[in-house]
Amino acid sequence: MRWWLAVRAFFKILFDGDFAGRVRQADQPAAAPQIGAMAEPAARRAAPEKAQAPAPPPARSDAVALLAALQREARFVDIVSESLDGYSDAQIGAAARDVLRDARKVIDRMFGLRPVVESPEGQSIDVPVAYDAGRFRLTGNVARQPPLSGELVHGGWEATRCDVPAWTGSREAALVVAPAEVQVG
Repeated sequence: MRWWLAVRAFFKILFDGDFAGRVRQADQPAAAPQIGAMAEPAARRAAPEKAQAPAPPPARSDAVALLAALQREARFVDIVSESLDGYSDAQIGAAARDVLRDARKVIDRMFGLRPVVESPEGQSIDVPVAYDAGRFRLTGNVARQPPLSGELVHGGWEATRCDVPAWTGSREAALVVAPAEVQVG
């Protein structure tokens, strides 16, 4: 069940730019106030800053970079694009085992996932009174007033980092997930 949730979350991030932006923003540390900013003279603080030209958009989105890494290192796109009709369950399971193991390595390296809640699934936990809906999704009798407690169905996942490699290729190849392979003879 958890792997299916992880796959769904992956595709939500991959194809929903707004959601991916919120995940990225949640992963960034809060900006600390600069020392001395409070002591800056009021006239200087009020002076308008020169408008800077916006930075050009990146040549490749992080979503494509992640998908390319999953394909390159785990053959992820190949297995989800393949018609499985002609294969036995044992063959699919054997192929999925390798793909899932290698995909986990990619995700661990780039995101360092850890559970949002460390308790075992099925255990009763208390939900904080002022809980963050981004960290807890409540189901069941949610009309009750806090404090709330319930059975942990899934511990959730949160990234400890976001180390998606920067794109160094051409603009024309920015959307290529896997290049065409040609064996020259």
